[in-house]
Amino acid sequence: MDPFEVRMQFLTLLRRLNASQQSIQKVVTYALKYFSRCGEDLWDCIVEECQKGTINTRINILYLLDSLCETSLLSKASASSSNAFYVDFVVRDLGKIVEFVVPEGREGLINLMSAVQILDNWRNKRIIDPQKIDEVLARLDSQKTAMRVDNSGGSADGPPVLSNGASSTSISSGTLSRNEIFKRIEEDRERHKRLRERRWVQPVSHNPHAHLLSQLAVFMPETGEKDGAAELTLDIEFDNEWETTSDWNEDDDEAVAEENNLCYPNAPTRLAMMDTVS
Repeated sequence: MDPFEVRMQFLTLLRRLNASQQSIQKVVTYALKYFSRCGEDLWDCIVEECQKGTINTRINILYLLDSLCETSLLSKASASSSNAFYVDFVVRDLGKIVEFVVPEGREGLINLMSAVQILDNWRNKRIIDPQKIDEVLARLDSQKTAMRVDNSGGSADGPPVLSNGASSTSISSGTLSRNEIFKRIEEDRERHKRLRERRWVQPVSHNPHAHLLSQLAVFMPETGEKDGAAELTLDIEFDNEWETTSDWNEDDDEAVAEENNLCYPNAPTRLAMMDTVS
């Protein structure tokens, strides 16, 4: 096929995209197949559809990018290539993509929580530089606060936000029809199921000779570029917990004392008896 045919067929796949994994994998496979010939053009199609599509189409595209990024990095690792395929495009246009998926106003609340979950997943797995993810998340948090203030007439304690990120006012405002709401609920269930399946992060080795590609869950090693095959296994779960754990304080002392009392309720009496005997 010539580049024009590749583009038109890709646009057809994008416009048929839904929350099912089969639909997502079909687009991912096609995008990777023609990356060397039309990668930049296909990426422009993704951005264009994300900008023009409905609010449901945009979140489907974000979940598509989640699979596309991970598959791109797996392909990079298996081929021992320096080319990250579509990940470089995602990093370059991340801010623009998130703006399309979570637009300002009530409409954006519908996709807010799902977008945050995807970004957290990319940060935890080091698919994209965590610092860049933090910048986007901070902007989304500010946008969420501003929308709540607008909805509540000047107070940050606005209407409750539903599990999929939509506020009660946005649902009742008529932005979605009844059929669209039910369709969105079903698609959210499918998306969140898939996200939970992939959320478990295992320590992995970045040694290309370790034959652990099937377990690959983290893509940005914290060791230096010159370490080569000697790079240490990265336990990303430990690192995340370590970074978010506070310093030891009085609350921790109280928690330890409470746990000791639960495990050894008679310990003070026994210690006093031992001191008397001695």
